[in-house]
Amino acid sequence: MEELFVQYRALMFTLAYQLTGSAADAEDAVQDVFVKACQVHPERLDEPKAYLCKMVTNRCLNLQKSARKKRELYIGPWLPEPVRTQEAESLETTVIRRDLLSYAMLVLLERLTPTERTVFVLREALGFDYPEIAELLGKQEANCRKLLSRARNKMGIAEDEQVAAEVIELEWVSRFLISLEQGNVDHLMSLLAEDVMFVADGGGKAKAFRHPVKTPELVARVLFAGIQKLRSYSQGDFRFEVVPLNGETSIIIRLGSETVAAVFIQLRHGKLTRIYAVRNPDKLAQV
Repeated sequence: MEELFVQYRALMFTLAYQLTGSAADAEDAVQDVFVKACQVHPERLDEPKAYLCKMVTNRCLNLQKSARKKRELYIGPWLPEPVRTQEAESLETTVIRRDLLSYAMLVLLERLTPTERTVFVLREALGFDYPEIAELLGKQEANCRKLLSRARNKMGIAEDEQVAAEVIELEWVSRFLISLEQGNVDHLMSLLAEDVMFVADGGGKAKAFRHPVKTPELVARVLFAGIQKLRSYSQGDFRFEVVPLNGETSIIIRLGSETVAAVFIQLRHGKLTRIYAVRNPDKLAQV
């Protein structure tokens, strides 16, 4: 069992994280599954990967049901918890980058039912075949195909569209941050898409907009106002750090030694279309 834990714990965490959007819930799910697996007769573990994936999936399906009720009471928008993707000593808190959906895709997963989300993650992120998914969920293969089609429709993804996000180059992020720091309105506006949207998650524990901010003009105003407030609060002792989170180039905002936000950006045809700012301190422990 110790060998299985070492071999599969990162995969199990990656699966659980994408099913729940919470690193804490994912860690709990993985620990619970391996504790229960220790009580299973060895003959039932002839195919450990499939067995452990099924156990994690069932555990997360139960977690998703209770999480939906909690999020109905959540203050403001709810965003997934950021996780590290660089090398780390604790593999439980490090996802497998190649099997990880983009952060923007994790946000879209919130539109799905627990079962639709599970099928989407197993198929699009982990590359499971339909027969494997059907076996894990105890459903017909045709039903799983319909669930994936329905999930894509809810997320606004065409049947033949790839789910991989547009790569964000470091040079692009640098230009974006320079325009913010220098207060260059024209340059910032040139980087924003017409349908740009800014979403912040404060969870009632940090200042954040209760609703998404839309239109380039309003988003630019919000970004520049945020920079001014950071400067006034910290007397200039704030900084941006470009770091790898969730398998993509992200931005950490720090005031001295305090982390105040993890920011994810999404591009489409080189233009900034989504900004997700995680401000809830409970979700910033990993970063």
